[in-house]
Amino acid sequence: MLGTTVIIPTALVPQMGGNNEDKAVVIQTLLFVAGINTLLQSFFGTRLPAVIGGSYTFVLPTISIILAGRYTNEPDPHTKFLKIMRGTQGALIVASALQIIVGFSGLWRNVARYLSPLSAAPLIALVGFGLYELGFPSVAKCVEIGLPELILLVIFAMYLPHTIHRMKSIFDRFAVLFTIPIVWLYAYLLTVGGAYRNVSPKTQFHCRTDRSGLIGGAPWIRVPYPFQWGAPTFDAGEAFAMMAASFVALVESTGSFIAVSRFASATPLPPSVLSRGIGWQGVGILLDGLFGTGNGSSVSIENAGLLALTRVGSRRVVQISAGFMIFFSILGKFGAVFASIPAPIFAALYCVFFAYVGSAGLGFLQFCNLNSFRTKFILGFSVFMGFSVPQYFNEYTSVAGFGPVHTRARWFNDMVNVLFSSKAFVGGIVAYVLDNTLHRHDGAVRKDRGYHWWDKFRSYRTDTRSEEFYSLPFNLNKFFPSV
Repeated sequence: MLGTTVIIPTALVPQMGGNNEDKAVVIQTLLFVAGINTLLQSFFGTRLPAVIGGSYTFVLPTISIILAGRYTNEPDPHTKFLKIMRGTQGALIVASALQIIVGFSGLWRNVARYLSPLSAAPLIALVGFGLYELGFPSVAKCVEIGLPELILLVIFAMYLPHTIHRMKSIFDRFAVLFTIPIVWLYAYLLTVGGAYRNVSPKTQFHCRTDRSGLIGGAPWIRVPYPFQWGAPTFDAGEAFAMMAASFVALVESTGSFIAVSRFASATPLPPSVLSRGIGWQGVGILLDGLFGTGNGSSVSIENAGLLALTRVGSRRVVQISAGFMIFFSILGKFGAVFASIPAPIFAALYCVFFAYVGSAGLGFLQFCNLNSFRTKFILGFSVFMGFSVPQYFNEYTSVAGFGPVHTRARWFNDMVNVLFSSKAFVGGIVAYVLDNTLHRHDGAVRKDRGYHWWDKFRSYRTDTRSEEFYSLPFNLNKFFPSV
């Protein structure tokens, strides 16, 4: 969790006008709310061992809020930070309504019923592979730290369990916990030894273990509370942009939930349970807005990959981990020590975790007929467009300073640019539309797309194991039945 939890506020808070103390509080708040959201999701949502945390999807609309004209004339940086944070809170509170309504009304259940293994494969694959920019490019920002972590993780997780048979289960489960302290200590020795004394500030920022100012800025004990930055402010344009990000997060999380169910050895998600999980994810975004995390929530992709690496798909383990997240967020100094781990170490973990999630998508192709040219077209075209369209939007933005859609209505520009900058969203929507419109009623096509494999799981009650994996605790199924 720490990678996303630290990287997002580190990128956004200075642009808002915040200092190291503000950044430490935002990181604490993000970790605290992530713990609460994970508990809510594992108890009342999908009940899968899915961790809910900060999402890169919400970064674009947040940057748009930072650059909004109504904040540019504020001379005092701290006042500017507070005003932007309140604006972000208001936008998140409004955006949460989308997932809450779509999820709890059962609307997403009806959408998910038409999902087949063929349309799920590109969506899940791009949820993982689409984050390639956060992998080795970030490792290379401090290659003397990132690369050893990547190599050690592969050795500990893949080679040692088959070499030292007695300790197979230990290396399988604790490869991450073994390798991070080793490389972290190595990075600390490089820092105190003066290896980065005369290098550029950029290299120091990525490599040093004392560069973030978090330990000095974090309070010893602090409990985040709602409206800690003041009363939220609301702007219709900003809310629409954040709502677009919420819709993208909804689509991406659908793929992530399916991947988590696969890695946790659960039965395929019944659409009603998926819809329930989306509703609770909306509640999570509402909590983000109330507490002021500066960022929305979605399923943590890296923790979905961690399920595959450790082969631990226990709901209880994730609930205990959520308790630790809350504990370390309240004890600020302890959390800040962990948050001082250099980002290239996390990027090395991402190379493995995101690859696992992407491979879960490819795994669904076993249910499809890959000899069918219809299957080949939908698969190839959706994955290609999933990479190609966002690449165009990102390239255009980096050159021009604004997205390809550049009308006078800034809120409309933000909405379109956010939607088409997500690889998983573009690829998933293309695959879903083509799969449900192209020769859909042909008898052979039904088997080609693997639709018949999921027939048993389209309703909660048609598979006896649904009760085992997805039933609500405390007999709540009587009051909130799944269909």
